[in-house]
Amino acid sequence: MIARPHITVLVTLIFMVLVGCSLAYAIQSQSVTGLILSVISLTAGIYCLHLLVKARQELEREKEETA
Repeated sequence: MIARPHITVLVTLIFMVLVGCSLAYAIQSQSVTGLILSVISLTAGIYCLHLLVKARQELEREKEETA
């Protein structure tokens, strides 16, 4: 997944758009459960991005140490 940055960006963008749509629909329909689940999904997506950046930094650091 780290080796294909274009696919990663595309999947992330699609996921964030879908979460945004579900958040907007939950607000429109005044669904508390939908709102909570949308916020949890958004938080999980942001955390996944954080872990991905951290993994890339770790990989770059290991490459620098071996070179």
